[in-house]
Amino acid sequence: MYISRNMEQWNEFLDLMRKAFEQGKEQELLTLLLTADERDAVALRVQIVSQLLDKSLAQREIQQILNTSAATITRGSNMIKIMPPEFMDWVKQQLNHNNKNELGGD
Repeated sequence: MYISRNMEQWNEFLDLMRKAFEQGKEQELLTLLLTADERDAVALRVQIVSQLLDKSLAQREIQQILNTSAATITRGSNMIKIMPPEFMDWVKQQLNHNNKNELGGD
């Protein structure tokens, strides 16, 4: 599985992210590191993954609802296929939990 061209830099980033989350500074760090468009792209990817894991809509419908390209949906779908199933189960649980909280379910 492809992770990064430079694992040392990627691991430094992950360490920095861990520290930011531990200290409640994740918002500031991500705002510093990502442009508004990049933050929107990450949020869109989360929505794509959520919809794909839900399996209630066809990819074309997801594309139309989220107003994105077929290639973006396909990239999300392809990543889901190569990730460990246990991890994807965890992601689905987290996304379902977040959706319940947003709807007042918890």
